[in-house]
Amino acid sequence: MPKFVTVAVPCPLRRGFDYLWPDTLQQEAKVGMRVSVPFGPRRLVGVIFATPTNSDIAKQKMKSVIKALDESPCLPPDLIQLGLWAAAYYHHPVGECFQQLLPITLRKAEPAKEKPAQYWQCSDDITNLPPLPSRAHQQQSLLAVIEQSGRLSRRQIKDLGYSNTVLNNLINGGYLSKAEAPLAAATSTPSTKLSLNTEQDHAVKAISKALGGFDRFLLDGVTGSGKTEVYLRAIEDCLGRGEQTLVLIPEIGLTPQTLQRFEQRFPTNVSTLHSGLSDSERVQNWKKIQSGEHKILLGTRSAVLTPFHKLGLIIVDEEHDASYKQQDGWRYSARDIAVKRGSDHCCPVVLGSATPSLDSLHNVALGRYQLLELRERAGGANAPKVHLLDIRNETLDAGLGKSLLDATAQTLNEGNQALIFLNRRGFSPQLQCHSCGWLANCQACDATLTVHFGRRELRCHHCGATETLPTICPQCHNHELIFQGPGTERLELSLKQHFPDVPIIRIDRDTTSAKGSMQLLIDDIHTGKPCILVGTQMLAKGHHFPDVTLVGIIDIDGGLFSADFRGPERSGQLLIQVAGRAGRANKPGKVYIQSHCPDHPALQALVNQGYQPFAQQLLAERKLFSLPPVSFSAVIRADAVSLESAEAFLSQIINALPTGDTAWSIVGPLPAPMARKAGRFRAALILQSERRSLLHQHLHAACEIGDQLRKPQNLRWSVDVDPIDLF
Repeated sequence: MPKFVTVAVPCPLRRGFDYLWPDTLQQEAKVGMRVSVPFGPRRLVGVIFATPTNSDIAKQKMKSVIKALDESPCLPPDLIQLGLWAAAYYHHPVGECFQQLLPITLRKAEPAKEKPAQYWQCSDDITNLPPLPSRAHQQQSLLAVIEQSGRLSRRQIKDLGYSNTVLNNLINGGYLSKAEAPLAAATSTPSTKLSLNTEQDHAVKAISKALGGFDRFLLDGVTGSGKTEVYLRAIEDCLGRGEQTLVLIPEIGLTPQTLQRFEQRFPTNVSTLHSGLSDSERVQNWKKIQSGEHKILLGTRSAVLTPFHKLGLIIVDEEHDASYKQQDGWRYSARDIAVKRGSDHCCPVVLGSATPSLDSLHNVALGRYQLLELRERAGGANAPKVHLLDIRNETLDAGLGKSLLDATAQTLNEGNQALIFLNRRGFSPQLQCHSCGWLANCQACDATLTVHFGRRELRCHHCGATETLPTICPQCHNHELIFQGPGTERLELSLKQHFPDVPIIRIDRDTTSAKGSMQLLIDDIHTGKPCILVGTQMLAKGHHFPDVTLVGIIDIDGGLFSADFRGPERSGQLLIQVAGRAGRANKPGKVYIQSHCPDHPALQALVNQGYQPFAQQLLAERKLFSLPPVSFSAVIRADAVSLESAEAFLSQIINALPTGDTAWSIVGPLPAPMARKAGRFRAALILQSERRSLLHQHLHAACEIGDQLRKPQNLRWSVDVDPIDLF
């Protein structure tokens, strides 16, 4: 009898492929093993997800597996089932889903080359060495961290934000020596614990009581209410049961500070997974979690796809954040998959946020999630006082009004720090000729180029195209070019002119692109010296700045009038998150919000009532118009070298679908608000229904139709289930 295996092959086709298992292979074919298989003229690495007893394909036409790449299954049964479920739910090729379940190193046919971890500890002769130079702040900081932790690996040191140069200087100076092996894992360090208030204690007890069974919690805690301490206490109880914990955070920029706190509480027991790791480091950490060697995994979006030895608790911090949604390829939501994995492993899932998504609040209303509230700021800190500034008809300097400048000066004079928020990097979003009106537009997108003055360049923030910053108008050759609107770079320059003796610390993608640069800037802020922080939404998430007592928000109006119905929700979340950076310690804080629309109902609700009434108002609007999360939606997108080609393809799908059923709707084809991006034109179909099963039924039919249609060679199309953006 021939042996058959069904393999998930990384290709655009939405199915598995049957292969013969040749007698020349000594291993027994098992589900979860990686294999090298022929696929057309290529050899690809796939994953066995079934071992059927027969096949619909004739034996003489079937190809054989070339090589088995594993002695035993690489993926456990729960991840095999997750991959199959995800491929069906997200209507994505099963082979591409399985490929995402593997670290990059394991997607290749050659065996992974693993490097043994190097650990470092303080030298025995350190007391005989001269003290470090007073200016060597990073070396002093790292030495203190290693002294406190006992020993750290080079990877852990890098995760904490310290560069190889800093580490090597300590090694070459004799301050550090090699350690042969890590210290034994500890479950907690009581000295680092903080006392819990009544609300925190209630939350910890509720989560700990749920350990061992599937439950879903929404931890709705105002900024500074101590959600992280709740996480840490729940993790302690989980580890006490001999189980593992998955902790998801939205961005890599939060990894060093979060890792440091987790390492202090759980030394040598934490692994990380994020895009800042090398391929070999990722596979090493992946295997440590799979084997159970490490009990805690801290990671960004893709960490939710990691195999666990015994998963007992899942935590998703800042659950509302858009970073949890993959925006290309397999468009999965890490938050939603976290809930699915909690169900699969029969363990509780905690979704934490100061500004919960409307999806989660809707699930609370339906009784699916338990609500845990933290309304009291940790340490007795008071909520900041909010001032809404009407800047209509006011003369602005790079977006700064007089009231905000005066408040900043007062804050600095009191020895405190100020944070000025503008969610727009660069010097200016638009360059224009004052004579003929020429605009610097991107040649590949329907968008203007952003001025980056320090680099003397124009850059498109949509496709990445760059041009040299002109000194004269290319159309009329006039020398008077004007900058329309401020960006963080221009804001920094303006603040330096107003406060020449005060450090201005700018945090955006342009200033934090180098490894470790973010941590250096954060360390500078934590010295407590009076300074002004200028930044984008990178400053809004998870940071604790105890000396920031003033937050100024420059431009929040744009999101209130977004073409996407989710615009007000995101703007409100961003505003509350940024405002929460003020007054987090024992110093009172204040927030100044500049607006040209101070009477906007959403803005008034946020300022006067807080996030919860604002969110409930938005939910009522969604119910009225039957919009998500009350209903369910999906988007089929197409892009081509012409808008006509993209719309024609989508029109063929609509024409082939059944009509007349009022329980679901399909809208389109609609061109994107910015129809041309990176030289390609984009259009979309929007499918919606109040019944999830009905939506997926018609979406499945649409995918089958799209797969069978003859398409122009340059046309691309994709499916996005539960989208967070319509285009």
